[in-house]
Amino acid sequence: MKKEGYSSPGLFGTMNHYDNSGHKVGESRPGFFGGMNNYDASGHKVGYSSPGLFGTMNHYDNSGHKVGESSPGFFGGINTYDNHGNKTSHSERGLFGGFNHYGK
Repeated sequence: MKKEGYSSPGLFGTMNHYDNSGHKVGESRPGFFGGMNNYDASGHKVGYSSPGLFGTMNHYDNSGHKVGESSPGFFGGINTYDNHGNKTSHSERGLFGGFNHYGK
């Protein structure tokens, strides 16, 4: 599996997202009413994520349309799926509290 990027914790509960080359591609910040607000590298809000059932996290665009879901993997880590249920990536915890992201 090829590593496609990683996420690392930032200040005040944020999570910074990077591509495989180390370039920042986005950031997630805690929402006022829970969940996370998601931003691109320029700081523009692109959507939000909110907790679902059984440890899942639902992902939405700015218009409120569901675009995907993340859920705990059977053998650990987190699997991410698009809105059609197709697996798009798998993430494993990194050594320093972040996540390493891999393709399908």
